[in-house]
Amino acid sequence: MYLDIKYDVQAENVFVDNRIICIKLANNSEFRFPAENNKKLAKATDKQLSNVELICDGTGLHWEDLDEDLSISGILDGRFG
Repeated sequence: MYLDIKYDVQAENVFVDNRIICIKLANNSEFRFPAENNKKLAKATDKQLSNVELICDGTGLHWEDLDEDLSISGILDGRFG
């Protein structure tokens, strides 16, 4: 039997602390991951890294300076780009 579970996860806030991406989710939980988990983020300056915004009603992250987008659900599944 194959069960495909899809879930919608929304972030309320995102910030960077010592090159750690910190995401506060709508359910009040938090998720953090090191920038080094993503090739583009690993090479970014601290200024570029901190220029992150929520997109698509909180279901994604966007770094304009780096032309990089990550989905919240992908991050939670361990896909960092």
